Amino acid sequence: MEELVSQITGYLRGMWRFRWWGLALAWIVGIVAGVVIYKMPDKYESSARVFVDTQSVLRPLMAGLAVQPNVDQQIAMLSRTLISRPNVERLITMADLDLGLNTPAEREALVTQLSKDLRIGSAQRSNLFTLSYADTRPERAQRVVQSLLSLFVESGLGSKRQDADSARRFIEEQIRSYEQRLSEAENRVKEFRLRNMGLLGDGAQDYVSQIASMAGQLQQAQLELREAENGRDSLQRQLVGEDPVLLPQTPSASSVSIPEIDGRIDTLKRNLDELLLRYTDKHPDVLGTRRLIEDLEAQKVVQIQTMQASGGSQFGALDSNPVYQQMKLALVQAESRVASLRVRVAEYQSRVEQLRERVRMVPEIEAELAQLNRDYSVNKSNYDALVARRESASIAVDMNTQTGVADFRVIDPPTLATKPSAPNRMLLIPLAGLAGLAAGFALTFLISQLRPAFSDPRTLREITGLPVLGTVSMLRTPERAASRRRGLLAFGLGLAAYAGAFAAAAVALRLIQG
Repeated sequence: MEELVSQITGYLRGMWRFRWWGLALAWIVGIVAGVVIYKMPDKYESSARVFVDTQSVLRPLMAGLAVQPNVDQQIAMLSRTLISRPNVERLITMADLDLGLNTPAEREALVTQLSKDLRIGSAQRSNLFTLSYADTRPERAQRVVQSLLSLFVESGLGSKRQDADSARRFIEEQIRSYEQRLSEAENRVKEFRLRNMGLLGDGAQDYVSQIASMAGQLQQAQLELREAENGRDSLQRQLVGEDPVLLPQTPSASSVSIPEIDGRIDTLKRNLDELLLRYTDKHPDVLGTRRLIEDLEAQKVVQIQTMQASGGSQFGALDSNPVYQQMKLALVQAESRVASLRVRVAEYQSRVEQLRERVRMVPEIEAELAQLNRDYSVNKSNYDALVARRESASIAVDMNTQTGVADFRVIDPPTLATKPSAPNRMLLIPLAGLAGLAAGFALTFLISQLRPAFSDPRTLREITGLPVLGTVSMLRTPERAASRRRGLLAFGLGLAAYAGAFAAAAVALRLIQG
């Protein structure tokens, strides 16, 4: 600590040797700074305060129906982006600042200067904004603030029609695109159903139920076939025990009758009439019955030709035995029913085999149909969501058109300043005096370092590293003491005059500014 104090004392003693240099520089710096401060042009600041009310009564009522933007965030972003180059150029035109501009360079410099000087401040957690601008002419500062206020309010009250139209056009394009996708998906589903109608069925039952139903019908038909075959076999056994009585009469060829074949033909024709009443010509039972009739007629023709070739002795009427004739007719009917049931059983067996073959394709078809329905459902849900958002966007645009983004209230209109706001000469003059003293202090320290001197033997010994044998002191005579006192008095008077000059300058400025 003692060494530090000794070092500081040494610095001060060295600086004291050049005190007059420091005082002179302080006067020079102080006078120059005072003149510069006095010559600085006065600036007049105009300001306005705006309150932005974002709490609209309509917004809570329209919650869920319209898109609710973050109004506070929009206002905050508006306050940050208002001082942009397009807005500044527009402000220059609105405030008539371009009347004295002759070159693009001057206009560019004005845009840059305005971007730096314009101020938009806001209180924390409140929508109270302060717009301010300072200029050498108070009326021009007021015009600039008024123009800036108009830009701020117009930017907030604008309906954002361009953005709203762009959003609406985008949604409309998406809706048209999804309408086309829906139409294509519907057509794909329709074509798939038409192409696989047989495999998809009628929609009332699946393939397992169809196979079960068809197998049940097949079993029922097989049971009826066995019953018919048993009845036919019984008639055949009974017919063997009856002897026909042949009459020795030879009828003409045109009236030849074969009761067995004729009875079966008649029975089949009656069955065919009944089938035609219930089914179409393409029904398997109808087609099978007609084939049997054609086969019996061909068999009758062949048998007649055979009997004629044998001499006609076998032509005779067999109706002399009624029991035999009835049994023959019953047998014909039984044969016809057996043939019909065989056709039905064959048809049912064919259908069952077709169903069993197709049932292997059903999972693939159902998976493909599920994929088509899923694509259709996704497109349908997106389409419905886009339509709902279009309506919501329309309501939001209409609401913003009528109410705006927020309600702007001008609390304080732009003021016309009567007193300059800058520069603050009452503060700058004392600072200029302190700056002069600091400059003088720095000069004395610099010279003392450039032209050092040793004031005590200890410092000399420490710096040189050599032993000091002794010192020679200066004798204080009355003349030297008087000269020292005069020097101190002069330095003190110079320093006091320096401080008094700056104090007088401050008082004079206060009187001038009123």
